[in-house]
Amino acid sequence: MVGTLNIMSETGELSLELPQDDPFYQHKKKLLSCKGLGVKETLSLNGSLSQELLNVAFEKLLQFGRIANLDKVEVYFGEDACTPSGVYSVRNEISALSWILSLMIPVSCKTQTLEALRAAVKSRINDVVGVEKEEVRVDDSYRCGKESRLVQWGQNNGVKTKLKIAQIDGYGRGAIATEDLKFGDVALEIPISSIISEEYVYNSDMYPILEKVDGMTSETMLLLWTMREKHNPESKFKPYFDSLQENFCTGLSFGVNAIMVLDGTLLLDEIMQAKELLRERYDELIPLLSKHRDIFPMELYTWEHYLWACELYYSNSMQIKFPDGKLKTCLIPVAGFLNHSIYPHIVKYGKVEVETSSLKFPLSRPCNKGEQCFLSYGNYCSSHLLTFYGFLPKGDNPYDIIPLDVDVIDDEDTESELSWTSHMLRGTWLSNNHDMFHYGLPTPLLNYLRRAHGLVHHSETDLWKNLEVEVGVLENLRSTFEDMMQNLGDADSIDRDNADWDVKMAMEFKERQRKILSSILDSCSAGIKLIQESKPPV
Repeated sequence: MVGTLNIMSETGELSLELPQDDPFYQHKKKLLSCKGLGVKETLSLNGSLSQELLNVAFEKLLQFGRIANLDKVEVYFGEDACTPSGVYSVRNEISALSWILSLMIPVSCKTQTLEALRAAVKSRINDVVGVEKEEVRVDDSYRCGKESRLVQWGQNNGVKTKLKIAQIDGYGRGAIATEDLKFGDVALEIPISSIISEEYVYNSDMYPILEKVDGMTSETMLLLWTMREKHNPESKFKPYFDSLQENFCTGLSFGVNAIMVLDGTLLLDEIMQAKELLRERYDELIPLLSKHRDIFPMELYTWEHYLWACELYYSNSMQIKFPDGKLKTCLIPVAGFLNHSIYPHIVKYGKVEVETSSLKFPLSRPCNKGEQCFLSYGNYCSSHLLTFYGFLPKGDNPYDIIPLDVDVIDDEDTESELSWTSHMLRGTWLSNNHDMFHYGLPTPLLNYLRRAHGLVHHSETDLWKNLEVEVGVLENLRSTFEDMMQNLGDADSIDRDNADWDVKMAMEFKERQRKILSSILDSCSAGIKLIQESKPPV
C-alpha cells in the first residue's frame, strides 16, 4: 500500500497519511519535510475555495502523492532529481496522479471543491510533463494473420479489447488504440478462463509425477507443461502458441560475437550466469523426464526447446494475484502484445477482479486512437530488459543505474537512520542539481564518501570548511570510473549495418554504458574545477 487517502464527509476534510510500513518511510518523511509537509496531512473541502486556495490544495495533494509513490531508485536520487516544478520522474508523475484520482473517484462526497480537485488532476494527467507523442509507423506489409486469429479467439472466449495488433517500426508487434481512451478506461480485459496458469498443470497427467519431485516449483511445472502443450494440435490455447515467434532474441540467445562485444560490462556476467543456471536446471531435469517418455517425449524436451520456453516465460509471463490471494506466474494471451515504455499508459495491473473474474488493464494516462498503448513491465534497468526481454527501452532509462559495492560505515551520524547499505550512480544529466556540493551526483553517495574521508557532519558550513575532503571524494570517484571506462575499451569498429541482431544490441548497450560513465567523469571533473574556483562565503 503506497499511502492512504480518506474523505471525511462529516467534517468536509480530506486526510492523507504515509504508512509506517513503507520500506522507505524515513526517507520519504524527510522529503515530505523538505516540502513543508508531514506524514499526516489534512485538506479542507468545506465550501467553495478561491482559485488560489484551490491551486494550493491541489499542489499539496500532488506533492504528497508524488513522494508517497516514489520507488527505491527515485527515493535514492530524489533530493537531486526533483525539478523546480516538483516532478521526480515521468513514471512517478503518472503513478501519483493516477493514485490520487483512483482514490477520489469512488468517493460519494460531491462538494464543489472536491469536484474541482478531480478536474485539476484529470487536466494534469492529460499533460504529463516529459511525455512526448510518438508517431506510430505501421508496417503494412506485415498482415498480422496469426495475431488477428488470436485476438478473434480471445473475443470468442470472453476477452474484451480496445486495441488492435500491428507490426510497428522499431518495436515489432505492438498494440494500437482503436478509439480515444481516457484515464480509467480498460484497454484490455482477460477472463480467468483465458489465462494460462498452474491450474492446467494440476489437471494434467504430468502432475502425479512432478509433485513427487523434491524442490519442484509450480513455475517449473508450468514451463514443462507449456513445452508439450505448444505441440498439442487439440490445445485450447493453440491460437496463442501459433502466434508466438520461433525465436525470442533475448540476451540469453546472444552468440559468440555479441558476447565478445559485451566484454568489460556487467551485462556479460549477468548473461553468462543466467545461461549457466538454466543449463544446470535443464541437466537436472532430463534424467527425471527420460524415465517417463510417454508423458515427456524427449523430442519436445531438447535444450533448444527448453531455452525457448524459458525465454517465453521471462519475456511474456506476468505475476498475477488471484481471488484466493495467491500470486501466480501466468501467460496472458493478447496482453503479450503490449510493449514496454518508460512513459507507460498502463502501470497498475496484475490483480484478478473478484466481481468479474477477469484481469483488467486500465489506463493511467490517455491514449488517443492510433497511438501505441504501452505497458510498464516494471522498473528495470536496460541490462535486465535486454537479458530477459530482448530489447532496450526508447529514451533515457532512469533505472540504468551502476551499483557500487561499499562497506557500511559505523559512525554517530545524526542521520544514521537514513543511511543506505548500498549505493548507485546513473547518468548525471538526469540530475537537476549540478551546483556546489552536488555536482549532478547523488547526495546519499556523496555523504557516504565524505564520511569515509572522515567528515561525519554534512552541513554546508562543515563542507565549506573541508573543501579538501570534497576534492578527495571527487578524485577517488573519478579514478574508479576511469577504470570502468577503460574496461569498456574503445568504441567498436564493427559495421553495424551488416552486423547480426545480437551484435547490434550489444553495441547499443555498450554505447549507453559509455554515455553514463562519461557523464559521471565529466561531473567529477566539473565539480573539482568548481571547488578550485570557489570562494567560501564570508
